[in-house]
Formats: sequence, C-alpha cells, structure tokens
Amino acid sequence: MKAFHTIAVPHKDILEGRLTMDVFAADLWEVCQGRGPDEYRDGEIFFKKTYLTRGLKTLLGIVQKRLTGRGGDPVIQIQTPFGGGKTHSLIAMYHKCREWGAKPVVIVGTAMSSKQTIWGLMEQQLTGKIERFKDFISPGKEALRSLLAEQEPVLILMDEVLAYATKASGEKVGESTLAGQTMAFMQEITEAVATLEKACLVITLPASVVEHYDEAAERLFQQLQKISGRVEKIYTPVEDREITKVIRKRLFSSIDEKEAKAVVSAFVDYAEKENILPAGVQPSEYRDRFLDSYPFLPDLIDILYHRWGSFPAFQRTRGVLRLLSLLIHSVKDKNLPYITPAEYDLANQEIRQEFLKHIGSEYNGVIAADITDNNSGAKKVDVNLGDAYKGLRLGVRTATVIFLYSFSGGVERGATATDIKRSATTLTNPASIISEVLEQLKTRLFYLQNEDGKYFFSNLPNLNRIVLTKMENIKDSAVVELEKELLKSHLGGSKLKVFIWEADSSTIPDTEDLKLVILPQENRAQIEQIFTTKGQTPRVYRNTLFILYPVEPERPSFYKTLRRKLAYESLEKDSQLRLTEEQKKTVRGELKKLQEETREHLRRFYRMVAVPDRGGFKTVDLGIPTYGDTTTLDCEVYNKLRDSGDIIERIAPIVIREKYLSGKDYVSTAQIYQATSKTPGEPRMIDSNVLISSIVEGVRSGIFGLGELEENRAVCRYFKEMPTVALCDSEVIIKESLCKEQRQKEKTEISYPVDGQDIGVPTPVFEKPADVTEIGVDNSKKEVREKVYLEFYVPKGKMSQLMGTFGYLQTKFDKIKITIFAEDGAISEQEYEDRIKETFRQLGIDLEIE
Repeated sequence: MKAFHTIAVPHKDILEGRLTMDVFAADLWEVCQGRGPDEYRDGEIFFKKTYLTRGLKTLLGIVQKRLTGRGGDPVIQIQTPFGGGKTHSLIAMYHKCREWGAKPVVIVGTAMSSKQTIWGLMEQQLTGKIERFKDFISPGKEALRSLLAEQEPVLILMDEVLAYATKASGEKVGESTLAGQTMAFMQEITEAVATLEKACLVITLPASVVEHYDEAAERLFQQLQKISGRVEKIYTPVEDREITKVIRKRLFSSIDEKEAKAVVSAFVDYAEKENILPAGVQPSEYRDRFLDSYPFLPDLIDILYHRWGSFPAFQRTRGVLRLLSLLIHSVKDKNLPYITPAEYDLANQEIRQEFLKHIGSEYNGVIAADITDNNSGAKKVDVNLGDAYKGLRLGVRTATVIFLYSFSGGVERGATATDIKRSATTLTNPASIISEVLEQLKTRLFYLQNEDGKYFFSNLPNLNRIVLTKMENIKDSAVVELEKELLKSHLGGSKLKVFIWEADSSTIPDTEDLKLVILPQENRAQIEQIFTTKGQTPRVYRNTLFILYPVEPERPSFYKTLRRKLAYESLEKDSQLRLTEEQKKTVRGELKKLQEETREHLRRFYRMVAVPDRGGFKTVDLGIPTYGDTTTLDCEVYNKLRDSGDIIERIAPIVIREKYLSGKDYVSTAQIYQATSKTPGEPRMIDSNVLISSIVEGVRSGIFGLGELEENRAVCRYFKEMPTVALCDSEVIIKESLCKEQRQKEKTEISYPVDGQDIGVPTPVFEKPADVTEIGVDNSKKEVREKVYLEFYVPKGKMSQLMGTFGYLQTKFDKIKITIFAEDGAISEQEYEDRIKETFRQLGIDLEIE
C-alpha cells in the first residue's frame, strides 16, 4: 500500500515543521491589525485551509442576511468549550464582511488596557477618532444607536470581553467601576443593535469554568450571560462529528479519496477478520468513520479530541491540530499507510511536553522508565519477542497506545485489549501477538495498571515496582536461608541418607549406607576431599557417596525467583500497603505460581551429581525437569543413578558367577559386598539384601553353592536348596562343579560325631537363671514355650549357619536379647569403634552393657 503522505498530502508548513502553537492560535486582534500568520491574516489562504462546517456556514449566512437588511439575528453569542472554534469563526466573519460591504468593529478584551473603553474603541474604528465617547461612563443606548446608524452596515465582533471586564473592575468611575460601566454598555449595545436593520453584534463567551479567572470574574460572567441572553441566539460553529474534516482541511492540501478508500477497506477487512473492531460498531460504520478521518485512525482523533480535549487547559481544536501536526512531521518519511496512536514517539521532547503539560511533569519518569529509555520495559519486550517480530517495535507501540488512552479531564481512563490491538498492530502480523505483548508488559513495566479489563498508566508504581523494590531490599542471607529451607522441603528421605551443606567431611559417616551429600556450590577440591577422607583419616566406603551440586549459570535466575517469592510473602504480610482487592488477588496468585516455580528452579539449579569412579569421580546431569513433576530431589538422584546402573536394586546370580567366580573356586560373600561399597566405580547395591537375595537365588538354582572356609578349604553347605546368608568373612560362594563334587562324595561317606558332639549343639557355659527353662527339661506337658534361653559357644566358621535360626526366632518372639561374649582373640579400639559400634549405631541398636 502507498504511504499516507502520498495519498493525503500535508500542507507545506506541516512538512517544513513550522509547528509553533501560534500557527494554530487564531487571534482576531492580530488579523484586524494586519499581523499574524498568513493562515489567518490572508483571507484567501484562510478559507483554503478552513473546513466550512455546517455551523459555520449557518453563522455566515445569518450574519450576511442581517448586514444586507434581510432579517437575521441582531445579537449572536458563540459558545463552545475552550479551543472549540469561537475565534476562528469570528475571523471568518471578519474576512467575509468586506465582501458584504460592511464595516467591521473588532473588540478583543485581551488586547485592551483598563484605560480604554469598548465604546471609545468602537467609535475610533468606525470614524477614525474618539470625540463622542471619551468618558469612562457608558454613552447610553441612543448615542450608540446614532453612531451605528450613521455607519451601517456594521458588524461588531467581540472576543474575550470577560478578560477586559475583569481588568476594568479595578478602575473606579465615580461610585462605580469601569467593569460596571461595561456591563451597562453591553446591555445598551445589544438593545441598540436590535433596533437597526443592518447592524449585527457577535460576541463570544467562554464555556469552561477554567477561563473565568476568579469569583469576581465568575460574577461578571453571569452578568454578561444575563444581559446578552435577553436578545441573543447561541450558535456552535463545530459539531463533534465534523472535527475530523476540520482537522483534515487544516493539515492536508489534498487527499486522494480513491487511494484512501483502498487503505481503509484493507484495514477494516483485516480488523474484521482479527475481531478487533470496536464493540457494537458495524464494519460499514467504522469504514465511514475512517474515511472521514483518514489518514488518522478514528481512535486517534477520539483520544485526542475527547479524552485529552476534556482537560480544562486543553484548547480542543487548536491542541489537537498541534499534536497531529507534530505527529505528521515526525512520521512523514516513514512508509505508513495510515497513522495510529502508536506512531507517537514519546522520546521526542517536543511531543512529550505537549502531553505532560496537561498531566504533570512527574510522568516524565514514567514514560522514560516504561517506554522510551534504552533499558525500559517496553524495549525489553521488543527484544524478547524474537526475530519474527524484530523491527516492529510492538512493545513500544503497545505501551504508547496505552499511555495515550490513560488520561482525560474526567473519570474515563484506560483501554481494553481490543482497543489496544486495533491501534498497536500492523497489517503484516496477526493482532493476537499484541496479547502476548500485553502479558509481557504486565510483568516488565513499573507503572502499568490493569484493572477491570482495562490497561492504563499511573504515576504510582504497580505491584511489579513494589515487588522489585522489596526484592532490592532483601538481604542475601535471607535468600540463602530460603534456599536451604527449599532443599529440606524437597527431600523425601528415600533410600539415600542426605547431608545438606556439610562443610566438614568428618561429619559424614564412613559406612556402607548410600549417602547423598548436597553442596551449595561446585567445589572440586571439596568433592575430592569428601570422597577420599573422613576428617583426618582415609575414607573406607568411598563408593557409597554421591555429591549433588548446582549449575552456576542458573544461580542468578534461581536467586531472582527466591527474591520474588520473599518479596511477595512480604507483600502479603505488609499491613501498611493499601492494596486493592484486585492486587491482593494478584499477590495470592503469584505466590501460588511461585510455589511451583521455586521447585522447578531448584531442580534446574541443583542437577549435577558427582559419582565415584575409577579415575576419581564422574559427573551425571539430571537434565531439565519435567513440568509438574513432584518427585523429591533425592529420589530423582536415586532414580537417575539406578537407571544409569550406578545403583542396583537387583543383581542376577549369573552376573555374580561371571564377575566373581570366573577363574576361582570360591569367593567371600563379605568381600563381594565390601567391594561394591569400597571400590570407586563398582555398581553399588542399595543394601545388603540385594546381594543376599541374589545369592539365595543362585544357590537354589544351582548356579553356585554357599559354604564356609575351614582351614583354607571351601566347604559347601548349601546347594540347590534354601540357604541362610550372613555375608561374613568366612562365608563363601563356591563354584558349581566343586559343590557337586562335594555332594557326590558326601553320599558315599558316613558322617560320625566329633568328640561325641554334633556341630552346633549348644554347650552350656554359664549357670541357668532360675526362671528360665533349661534345654533338656521335660516340656512334654506344655504345648508351647513362652521363653527360650540359650547360651553356647559358636564353633569357628558356624556363625553364618546360625543366622537363619535367629531370624526364625524373631518371627516367633517380639523381644530377642543377645549377649555376645568374645574371647581368645583381639581387636583394636579403632576397629571396635568403626566396625562394631558404628554398625550398631547405624542399625539404631542401643548397647545396654558394653
């Protein structure tokens, strides 16, 4: 599509940037003095750039009829809001009255001093001198009628009379004031004009209270209204629906309506397809409005004329023309098919100040922080949207539209998402992208508010700004404390014993249990130390440790999330903040969302696991977490290591045979289990039951046998039967062929007792307590034993065979007390501490007698 400036060609002064306010400030006095811009002083240029509204045509027609003696109203009052075209209408009459052969009288109150009188000035303009009306006392109706009758046809144009009357109130005239005399004159002149056929008085009075200066001026205004109201007719030169045509006529020298229609039709088709037309407005209706306002989107005119134009100090037509001319000049070199509110460059100080003078300089910071600065939230959104929308500046465009919609002199403020889409989108992309932009702006802008479905800016920080302020004041120690609390809350106490942020390796037990040590940061020296030492001594069970530590690049994001969480928690508790119900609801929602986010961020942060390996240790990355997964952190570590084979929950008997019996007749079960705990890189079992279960299965299926060492000879005790497994040093698994050989030999031999005793028969060594049944006592009359008391020496190598008996007793009795008395050997105090007492501690068994 063609650029707007080739369809609607701007006037030369717009293109050249002659955009000072005086270009649009109509001044009747300057015109009558032959001064001022050509646009007003030169009648031909004036009418070339003036759209003759229906109201203005009516006014000119009535005045012409009156001046030519064909009727018409003798006294006309023009009353519009500030900047509504009053003075412009007077200038039009001034230029026309010469065509009609009438004499003009121009009275502009702001140009007069309090030493002048309206009647004296009127005489001077009609006769060239002041002779009859030299006094400060009003001359009276007859004297006025006589003067006018001599000069007919006469057109008296009075502008800013209230301004003059206010000044005149300070001049004493006898017992009265010049203002009082002026009020008398106004009544006299209206009556005098009404008696003449070819005299007309046109007076403008302000309609906005802001123009009434003070209480005294307000009273004068009421008097003027009362005086002129007796004979006047009130006319409005510009109706709201005509404002677009007035604007176009003043700003553009020509418009190609055919090309304009093509652009408008394309937009309306797009808007209809994207469902962004105003609610309740038919496409044909919007098309007609856009054709009237082209190249401006109708919404732009509405915003400026109705919203900004409702500010008391905003001169409606003049102010809108000024803002639009600045906009045209700023985009004249861009290839825009039409102009929307989004095209305003709020970084342009001339444009910005035009808005700020109505809303206050405090919004300078708002615009900078959220829209125009290089680091502003809107520009961050521009970058964040990605390459597909690069260069479209959708973040800045959207924020600019919201800004323009945010203000008015009344209560109306804000824009719906549909309003924003209509103005911020472009025809080359789907309007739905603006929804994404709005969501991002809500999280990035400090002063953007969102209430009742409308977006607007205010000079008060929104929740985002409050949260950021609180985040900035949160101490690092509080963040670290929350980090540790989150770690604790996301641990499940699974199959790994967890130690959080243990700085001293001596506090981490050197046992067979699988342990997870969590460090606050990656420290390879510390990791190595924990793996290899327990305090000052070498660590024995090196293969039972795993160390979880964070990924450093994730720390800033994780800590930012923690700060946000702490900030929102502080917000919720802060009774001094006067939050709206909508904001309270937002706080609750954010806290709920952060509850989920902190878990995910924690998991993203803590995801590297150091696992003992033959070369020291290897690292395993837990990977990016699955959304919504509630698995605890230690369980995730366990599952990951189980899936990778670093932790095994079951081992096939054939694997044991191939791994440990290959080339050997037997191997100690304790050595097998100890190897998985002590040798880095070996697959470690979750506990001893994994090995026991595998040995039981292997023995029952005949893959290998189970026995013990007797005088360095492996004796098979179990083969293809249910064994009892103790995992002690003397217990061995035995090669299948050796077990078969021993069993075959046993079949051909007769076993005799040794020294009259069978192996394992208890040998009493202490006297029996009085209340305990002794073995050998006749219990034939009893159906059950309520207590069992046994004391015996365990023959060398027979401990493993007794384990099954102990297990069976535990199924029958709730309490089992075991006394261990070991002699004829020695054990060091360190071994006793590490191997005996530590085992009892790990099992949670309290020693009654030591």
